[in-house]
Formats: sequence, structure tokens, C-alpha cells
Amino acid sequence: MSNLGMFAVDHFSAILNPPQGAIMAVGRGVDRVVLGADGAPAAAPFMSVTVSADTRVADAADVARFIDAFRDQIESPKGSAWVV
Repeated sequence: MSNLGMFAVDHFSAILNPPQGAIMAVGRGVDRVVLGADGAPAAAPFMSVTVSADTRVADAADVARFIDAFRDQIESPKGSAWVV
């Protein structure tokens, strides 16, 4: 994993170096304005995550499932199977 969030980087793509099969790039968390449940503007936290993968090693569908599982963990850590 490559994390540049501490340098105020919102989004980036990490470069895959052999023999790595995949690498995840994590940007910083930022608040964005969204419509709340009542239709009023509200702040919501967002974070950019990008995965660069060698498709000879990792199937794109597997990478997508990994990102889904990662999102689920970040959004609801207590309800996740990853909690140790």
C-alpha cells in the first residue's frame, strides 16, 4: 500500500513495481458537501482509493471484489469479518 494522505494528496495512482501483483494507493480523507436525508446540505467524509494491478497476476473482478470488501471495512469496521 502507498499512502500519501499525510501530504494532503487527495488522489493518485501508485506505480506497480515487479514482482508486485497489485498496489493500493490511498489519498487523504476530505469532507465534501452532499445532500442529507432531509435534502439539506451536509458534510460527508470521502477518501480516494485506487488499485493498480498486473492482470497476469490478479483478475480485474478479484480486484473489484477486494475494493468492495475494503470499502465495507472502512464504512462499517465493527460489522466486518476483518475485525481482529
